Amino acid sequence: MAKPTTLAEFESVFPRLEGDLIAWVKEYNLPQEQLDWFKKSLETNTLGGKCNRGMSVPDSVSLLLGKALSEEEYFQAATLGWLIELLQAFFLVSDDMMDSSITRRGKPCWYRQEGVGLVAINDSFMLESSIYVLLKKHFRSHPAYIDMVELFHDITMQTELGQLCDLLTAPEDRVNLNSFSLEKYSFIVIYKTAYYSFYLPVALALHLLNIATPENLKSAREILIPMGEYFQIQDDYLDNFGLPEHIGKVGTDIQDNKCSWLVNQALRLATPAQRKVLEDHYGRKDAAHEAEVKKLYDELKLEKLYQDYEEKTVGEIRQLISQIDESAGLKKSIFEAFLQKIYKRSK
Repeated sequence: MAKPTTLAEFESVFPRLEGDLIAWVKEYNLPQEQLDWFKKSLETNTLGGKCNRGMSVPDSVSLLLGKALSEEEYFQAATLGWLIELLQAFFLVSDDMMDSSITRRGKPCWYRQEGVGLVAINDSFMLESSIYVLLKKHFRSHPAYIDMVELFHDITMQTELGQLCDLLTAPEDRVNLNSFSLEKYSFIVIYKTAYYSFYLPVALALHLLNIATPENLKSAREILIPMGEYFQIQDDYLDNFGLPEHIGKVGTDIQDNKCSWLVNQALRLATPAQRKVLEDHYGRKDAAHEAEVKKLYDELKLEKLYQDYEEKTVGEIRQLISQIDESAGLKKSIFEAFLQKIYKRSK
C-alpha cells in the first residue's frame, strides 16, 4: 500500500545531497570563505519551506508502485524532489529581487541579508547549476537521464516565460489596467506556476519508473495544468477573501498591482463607473484605496463567482481523472491525491 512521505523524512535526505554539492565545489579548490558562502546560500534558500512540490515526487512514486518505498527507492525519488526544491530556490532568490520583496519565509530575503546584495544573482545561478550536478551524479546511468535533464530545462524556460509576461503586464510601480486580460492571466499562471508546481513532480516520477510514455505524459499534462491553474486562482481568491489567521498572511495583491483572477473578473464585469473605481484605487500602496477595491469586489459578487468556478472546474478535473487509462502504469490515485490536497483549502 502506498505511503505518503513526511517532511521530516524528506528533509533527512538533504544533508547527503548537500555533501555531494560541497564535494563538487571542493574539486575546484574553491577558497574556504566562498565555500562557506555557497553552503549558507544553499541552506538558507533551499530549506525552510513546506516542500510540497518536492514531496510530491516520492508520494507519486509510492502511489504508482502501490507500496511503501524501499530505502533506495525513497532516496532516488526524494532526490528528484529536492531538485525541484533547488529550482524553486533559484526562482525565489531571483524573483524576490525583481519584485523588491522584503521577507521570505519570515526572514529577510536573501539579497537583503547582510553583505549579500547583488551577489544573490550569482547565488541564484549556482542553485540552478546544482540541479544538474546532482542529476549527473545520481541518475547519469538511468535510462531517462537525458529526458530528465531536458524536462528541467524545458520547465525552467516555461516558468521564465510566465515570469516575463507577469513582470511586463503588472509592474508594481506602474498601474495600467488596459494591459490586463484573462488570456494573459491564464498564460502567466500556466507557465509560471502549473508546469513546475504540478506537472514536473509527476513527470519526474514517471521518468524514474520508466513509464513516461508520450500517452502517460500527455494524460498527466491534461489534468495537472488545469489543476495548477485552479490552484493559482484559488490562491488569488484567498488573498482577498481568505482569513489572515487561516492563510498565515495578510493579502497584498490589490496594493501590489497583481494581475490576479479577481481584478480580471472585475474588469470583465464592471460598468464604466465601476471601472473608474478600479482605475482610481487599484495598485495603490494605501489601505484606504485597497478598501475601495475590496468593496467593489463584494458589489460584483466575486466570492460567489469563484465558488461557482471552483465547482465547475473540479467537476471537469474529476471527469478527466475518471477517463485515465491505467494499462500503461499511470494511476488515477496520483491525481486524486493532488486534488484532495487543494480542493476547498483555506490556506
